[in-house]
Amino acid sequence: MGVHAGHGVMFGTDGVRGVANRELKPELALSLGRAGAYFLSLKTPGAPLVVGRDTRISGDMLESALITGMCSAGVNVLKAGVLPTPAVACLTRLTGSCGGAVISASHNPVVDNGIKFFGPDGFKLTDAEEEEIERLVAHPDEIPYPVGEQIGACQAMTDACDRYVQFLKDVVPVDLTGLTIAVDCANGAASSVAPRLFAELGAQVVPMFHTPNGVNINESCGSTHPEKLCGTVLSRRAHIGLAFDGDADRLIAVDEKGNLIDGDQIMVICARDLKERGRLSKNTVVVTVMSNLGLHHAMSKAGIEIAETQVGDRWVLEELIRRGAVFGGEQSGHIIFLEDQTTGDGALTALKLLSVIKRKGLPLGELAAQMDRYPQLLKNVAVSDKHCVMSSVLLKEAICDCERRLNGRGRILVRPSGTEQLVRVMVEGKDLEELNVIVDELTGVIRKLVC
Repeated sequence: MGVHAGHGVMFGTDGVRGVANRELKPELALSLGRAGAYFLSLKTPGAPLVVGRDTRISGDMLESALITGMCSAGVNVLKAGVLPTPAVACLTRLTGSCGGAVISASHNPVVDNGIKFFGPDGFKLTDAEEEEIERLVAHPDEIPYPVGEQIGACQAMTDACDRYVQFLKDVVPVDLTGLTIAVDCANGAASSVAPRLFAELGAQVVPMFHTPNGVNINESCGSTHPEKLCGTVLSRRAHIGLAFDGDADRLIAVDEKGNLIDGDQIMVICARDLKERGRLSKNTVVVTVMSNLGLHHAMSKAGIEIAETQVGDRWVLEELIRRGAVFGGEQSGHIIFLEDQTTGDGALTALKLLSVIKRKGLPLGELAAQMDRYPQLLKNVAVSDKHCVMSSVLLKEAICDCERRLNGRGRILVRPSGTEQLVRVMVEGKDLEELNVIVDELTGVIRKLVC
């Protein structure tokens, strides 16, 4: 979680997160609004701040509190309403705002929510910037209380969705005529954007999970639960299925035969296309340690270099900037096209993938066959203290023992979730039976630990 007891704040790998109204209370949202707005306004005084959110029932409550805090700090707010996270990053740049804020817990369950900030350039804040906001929350007297006309005002941004859709169409002006696309919106922020976007570009759209009611976000749907999308692609004879997560910064696809196409496969398809067209800067793709061995082999075969980071899109972005590269992402479908966008963008990734399909005239299944996926098992274990578990000597010894038994035939990755009290166990190799045994052993060790 990203919230400490006692009203302290800790930014996690993707903003401040917690159970809404328990750990992430409106009082904390107000404090974050004051601190975040004051900090961001120091660099560009007088500029507004864009605020968007996903479809969670707690969004109204936290949005009201966050905006109240921002106006209290003397910053004007452009209220974008329900909108994908990458749309807020985009609109922050387009409107010349001092920053952006998103209220979302992405792919997490509906009980959770979160708050994260973007700078005026549309990039997520650095660790140092987030630490300064934390400090201001802890020292609220340093933030002034303006009066009269200096108090911030809130204005509804009624054209927010229109501007984002137009941005996407300008960046990837692909003609989708002739394609039937099944679209799983996860009952989230993509619901008002994705079906409309693909239809306006000429596709026949089969929308799914696009009627959010505040509590059904990510519920047995979206990029983390694409099973029903796979079935719909087959039953409706669609050319492709596209699944977003709650805030639409991720994309998972389904090919014409109902097979799941994850972020690794999408990156192989897009990276090879970029290289062929001379658009893959530094001839490098940045991925995380979770990427499948098959991706590494496919990239090597294509003559593309790989740079590897720890899990988390912020680390991918940091490495892209450090190397001067422009493309990278995660197996989860959080993919960054840095020439066009400052963060992962599910809709943009979808258009990039669709443009390759149209340009090459090949079905998704054939394009995805450029990568052979190694069997990869991933299990999440709920724990009370993930950091205690990760420091366990018993767990470390168990991992070493399993690695010796694999003897180079695969790999093991055990890591804490960046946003939840979970420990994730991933085992990869050629022998599925052997992988199952190892996963069961390691998850068993974790469950027996007293932490």
